[in-house]
Amino acid sequence: MKVNKITLLACILLLAFSMISSIVLADCTIVAVGKDASVNGTAMITHNDDSSSADFRLWIIPEMDWPEGSTRDIVLDGHNYVDYSTWPDVEYGEKPIIMGTIPQVPHTYRYFHSRYSFMNEMGVAMGESTFGVGTHFPNGEDIKRVMKDESEGIIDCWYAQDIALERAATAREAVRIMGDLVEEFGWYGSGETINVTDGDEVWIAEFYGRDIWCAVKMPDDHFFVASNRAKIRDIDLEDKENVMYSPNLVSFAVEQGWYDANSGEPFRPADIYAPHDRLYSTRRTWRAFSLVAPSLDIGPDDIYFPLSVKPERKLSVNDIFKIKGDYYQGTDYDISTGPAAGPWGDPLRYPYAPGHDERAISIMRTCYVHIAEVDPDVPAPFKGISWYGYGSPDSTYITPLWPIMKELPDFYQIGSRFEPFRRDSGWWINTYTQEMVQLKYVDAIQDVYALRDPKLRSLYAIVPQLQKTAAELYKTDPEAGIQLISDFAYNTAVGWNKDWEQLGNVLLQKYWSLNTRRDVPEWFNNLCGEWAEENMPRLNKRLEK
Repeated sequence: MKVNKITLLACILLLAFSMISSIVLADCTIVAVGKDASVNGTAMITHNDDSSSADFRLWIIPEMDWPEGSTRDIVLDGHNYVDYSTWPDVEYGEKPIIMGTIPQVPHTYRYFHSRYSFMNEMGVAMGESTFGVGTHFPNGEDIKRVMKDESEGIIDCWYAQDIALERAATAREAVRIMGDLVEEFGWYGSGETINVTDGDEVWIAEFYGRDIWCAVKMPDDHFFVASNRAKIRDIDLEDKENVMYSPNLVSFAVEQGWYDANSGEPFRPADIYAPHDRLYSTRRTWRAFSLVAPSLDIGPDDIYFPLSVKPERKLSVNDIFKIKGDYYQGTDYDISTGPAAGPWGDPLRYPYAPGHDERAISIMRTCYVHIAEVDPDVPAPFKGISWYGYGSPDSTYITPLWPIMKELPDFYQIGSRFEPFRRDSGWWINTYTQEMVQLKYVDAIQDVYALRDPKLRSLYAIVPQLQKTAAELYKTDPEAGIQLISDFAYNTAVGWNKDWEQLGNVLLQKYWSLNTRRDVPEWFNNLCGEWAEENMPRLNKRLEK
């Protein structure tokens, strides 16, 4: 492998410039469901990409055969507004920073590529949740400096997932590929939790910085959630079948003085390499677990949780979609209540109320929601369904896509959040309709459900049958099997996009300000009156000056 020796300084300068020029928020929530915990016998992993800057375009990177001696570039920030429609001839910009090159394998798989790549034609799927270090912990400042600031690694989360999806036919292989890359070339950027499935197994992998990582196979009847906090704590390092890790996982912590092997204390990777207890993360974990296992003995102010739990009933795609759209409804932490939510209960308020560290799973800045449902009994290339949608999950739809599709509708590759609004862009249409819902959320969300939920129920019934039919047809006529799934997925996505644009138009006509501000709730008017009575004298005095 070749590494560009001047890239490290350039990377630091570029990163510093980007941090100064804009504040980027990218704090994601992921969940995973084992095959024995789902109603369809399918494993699921998810990703809410909650980024304030992400390139929302979606491509299918084609499968390819590579000549002997081919290499693959590792490019800094290679997923940030780069056009992948011409892969592998990609223009990375005027001054791309090539971190290094690695040998390419003879054949790479077809996969979905967006802000994060998330599923390949073999049914391997993954998502990610970034985590940091609580510097108020003992050794916290040291850990952050050693693991992140001083790391000379070149493999970031984007390229770890890209390369794994290009090369892996199973979840176990994907984890091993990412681990090998990190051990050889080092990790770049913040720590990451990555959930990986192939339908048969679900793995939870964590990358802490430098060349340190570990991964655990989740029980098949369990449910997992990560919310911007490292999760792997209690593991059996002798269990080679269900645990993988870097050779220096323990020894490096001992060398740094972060763990005493003679103390009798258990070795807990997350606590040692990424200690963190912020309410911003812990409450989302509590909420997800409480929804699937309500009798579980955990509370909303707890700090430590099991890695995964057994749900008290089997879970469907729609159950997971509802969790992805949760904002603490019906609890003391419901963010659709109180003054900050406005007169009509808007949970998509942003920023958060000053001094209030509440953070729900569903938020207004979600770029996309992805639910990968992978059936271990269906062969590739049809086994993995990507239920995909743009925007905050509570007020959007999800549509089934497959990496094997011949093409995606054009609206997935059009537009930028930093350029003018376009009605031919799928993300902009979803964003437009989400904004219309916020005109009067408490009523408009019912209009969303009335359009969306019956159509989703039909898809949940039809899609597994279509998936199996296409797989059976593929045995005798591969072209026909692929065409069947392509036509269905393409037309369904186009239909949703048209329906959603029309829904936005209806909501604008129905809830524009003249039609809503005449019926502001009395409690909100009283609240505004109390505020004015308390503050107007002070403001008038300021104006007089």
